[in-house]
Amino acid sequence: MALTQNTVQGTLTPIGKRVIVKNMYFGEQKTKSGLIIRDDNGTSRGIYPRWGQVHSIGPDNEEQYKVNDWVLVAHGRWTRSVMLDEGAGEMELRMVDESDILAYSDEKPDDVYIGDEV
Repeated sequence: MALTQNTVQGTLTPIGKRVIVKNMYFGEQKTKSGLIIRDDNGTSRGIYPRWGQVHSIGPDNEEQYKVNDWVLVAHGRWTRSVMLDEGAGEMELRMVDESDILAYSDEKPDDVYIGDEV
């Protein structure tokens, strides 16, 4: 895969209590029962909390979640994305503050299909 112009190579480590998340999806989603949740671009209904998977945790963060857990991030409390390539291909990452994490799960939330899994 060719690297894009805005891709960082190597590792990315958050500072303080910050958390870097991956697999945050912003498009249309579908619940197990078949209910379609439209793409939320923030223009008509606002921005809602989203699940993301923990990629890395800052050294001062003492919360119970760990790398690869899923965290629910408060509405709009994430940064714009940065592309990172650690050698296994590109991934899209966002930074969130520890105080903006509402809940966590050690398993992927199963009530919503995320991305292309629909």
